[in-house]
Amino acid sequence: MKKVVCLAWIFLGFSASAQRIWYAKPAAQWEETLPLGNGRLGMMPDGGVKKESVVLNDITLWSGSPQDANNPDAHKSLPKIRELILAGRNDEAQALVNKQFVARGAGSGHGNGANVPFGCYQVLGTLHLDYQYPVASEPVDYQRELSLSDAMASTRFSLGGVTYRREYLTSFGDDVSVIRLTASKPGQLRFSVSVDRPERFKTALEGQELQLSGQLNNGTDGNGMRYLARIRVVLKEGTQSAKDGKLTIDGATEALLVISAGTDFRGNDFVQNTRKELEKALKKPFAVQKKEHTAKYRALYARADFSLGTTPAAEKPTDERLEAFRANPSADPALVPLYFQFGRYLSIASTRVGLLPPNLQGLWANQIQTPWNGDYHLDVNIQMNQWPVEVVNLPELNLPLADLVKGMVPFGEKTAKAYYRAEGWVAHVITNVWGYTEPGEDASWGATNAGSGWICNNLWQHYEFTNDTQYLRDIYPVLKGSAAFYNSVLIREPKHGWLVTAPSVSPENSFYLPNGKTAAICMGPTIDNQIVRELFSHVIHASEVLGVDEAFRQTLIEKRKLLPPPGEVASDGRLKEWLEEYREVEPKHRHISHLYGLYPASLITPEGTPELAEAARKVLEFKGDDSPGWSKAYKLLFWARLRDGNRAYKLVRELFSLTRETFMNNGAGGGVYPNMLSAGPPFQIDGNFGGTAGIAEMLVQSHAGYIELLPAIPGEWKSGGAVKGLKARGNVTVDFTWKDGKITRARFFSPVAQTVKVKYDGQIRDVKTEKLPAGIKL
Repeated sequence: MKKVVCLAWIFLGFSASAQRIWYAKPAAQWEETLPLGNGRLGMMPDGGVKKESVVLNDITLWSGSPQDANNPDAHKSLPKIRELILAGRNDEAQALVNKQFVARGAGSGHGNGANVPFGCYQVLGTLHLDYQYPVASEPVDYQRELSLSDAMASTRFSLGGVTYRREYLTSFGDDVSVIRLTASKPGQLRFSVSVDRPERFKTALEGQELQLSGQLNNGTDGNGMRYLARIRVVLKEGTQSAKDGKLTIDGATEALLVISAGTDFRGNDFVQNTRKELEKALKKPFAVQKKEHTAKYRALYARADFSLGTTPAAEKPTDERLEAFRANPSADPALVPLYFQFGRYLSIASTRVGLLPPNLQGLWANQIQTPWNGDYHLDVNIQMNQWPVEVVNLPELNLPLADLVKGMVPFGEKTAKAYYRAEGWVAHVITNVWGYTEPGEDASWGATNAGSGWICNNLWQHYEFTNDTQYLRDIYPVLKGSAAFYNSVLIREPKHGWLVTAPSVSPENSFYLPNGKTAAICMGPTIDNQIVRELFSHVIHASEVLGVDEAFRQTLIEKRKLLPPPGEVASDGRLKEWLEEYREVEPKHRHISHLYGLYPASLITPEGTPELAEAARKVLEFKGDDSPGWSKAYKLLFWARLRDGNRAYKLVRELFSLTRETFMNNGAGGGVYPNMLSAGPPFQIDGNFGGTAGIAEMLVQSHAGYIELLPAIPGEWKSGGAVKGLKARGNVTVDFTWKDGKITRARFFSPVAQTVKVKYDGQIRDVKTEKLPAGIKL
């Protein structure tokens, strides 16, 4: 036991600088602030010297409410839509879809749903700290940082001979946010505290407690979700007064701000709970609060690590490192592992068991109308958010997604009946905390019906990585219901007699018809064919493992024989996106959905389907690398699966393209903000998670029937490195080191000792895992 524990902490201690991001000046925009979160509460301080803003979030704070945007008569138009598609009159079919087969009413508000029933994830509020200093000088030795190993942020500087320090944490212990302010000389803290948000709020003072409360718009009568934040300040020396909607502190040496916040999401008694959490936290000294916080956080964070060595460049501010990296990445080998660990940190910070999965912005938002409603996009984004959690050893963070999907099923059953007269359940391209499963408001993007099948892949991954049959039994009805939907809606396409979906869309992409017109509506886009094939296979396997539904299993086995192959090669050598060899309206389109079979699925592999793998490679070459941040991350994953380490590493470098732009971008120029959050632009956290998953895929793969170490190692990494605690399918934990491109040490752990196939240095070997001692989780 001692040996394994020692191994875990040896790997974690590569370098202090490898575990933090830091800056030599305050944030000039929100995209430069430091993200803190405990899976429910979020906090983003800007580190201002005289005026500091701290943006506050609660992952459950949504406007909107449950709605029925189904068109109950939609199914009546389905035969005609299919008839038009089969006749090659896709543009006419699309017109009919737009008339009869989209959401009824406002739908998602076309991505601006804050004031319609679909709703929007919103900022909780902004804490304002206004500081007064005895001298009017400029600060020196300024530094603000986020410690990834502690999940704490800090700001420090000297002014007028006094050193001021601020520490921030969103506690994993008491579920409150905490800010500690100190001065190196007695009585030098003078500041006021106020709080607000852009709309629908009021502030109040209850004794020495500052409160922010309100009710969001539900999209119907205005009486939506309620929220409350409570703020108290505890002083060492000095005085405190409460007046005119603010707390004023004078002459203190130390001040502790404790913020408790909550909403009435799922009927939560937020008034009583916020009071209890605040009172409990106020009884603890900061040192105790910090100790409990770091211990609970590190129980997750310390499971995995990755090192490529370090150089003096790692001591520079993070924004300077990002600027320099693209020109000379070899000068700063520690930056990629930092980005990798930052992605793991963001996963831990933005979700927790029993709550919600990260949305398009994790849990961080500074607006009322968050971009794209801050919702859950089912055509890659929410899936990408979850891609790293299994391989980077955070498997329990997949469970909130499973809960969200289980909650969608009753709504999806209603949608399946209304639009398709189908069994099972379906979701299209977007969803929210209210269970939305209807199509979007426009056929060109909203008619994608692969969302429910795609999200089932994420649920399946948790089983593949953990071998948890109890979990499989729990999610089996979800998988079966999704398969039942596709089983009942597939139709015969005339050319080959294959069973395909219709109508559908290859996510957000469109094509030219022979008549010169354009359309997105089609039958059997490649992604649908791949998803249905994979889903049927998973449900077949699950029913065998669980010993249930033999008749349904046989139905799926027979139907699977009639599905299109995982892909077809077009005349130009590329993998076809549609059944027909259509010409794309936007050749460099950001979505590359027809490579789903390459990743996250394993239907296309260089060994098993070399022709399709080569066709996938040609798609990527044709598309090019420049695109929004999340799209670059997806391309990184594709290149890693093709085992092209150098091209994968080029995408890593592309991800580090520094920007401060915030406009809505669907084309080139995506990258990363100075605070290392992914830029579409605007901020979309899926790029961070996709990038983290991509780096892990370069280091370890396990989808092809064996565990492969360094399957996509670039030339820049060959000199040496170390990995600790990554996971492979079958519940195997992997530690290894390498030098000159060769594995020098490898160990494999599992709850029960087993023999696994491992490939490294070009050979596949049978390796017996070491049994993890009781109580140890790597």
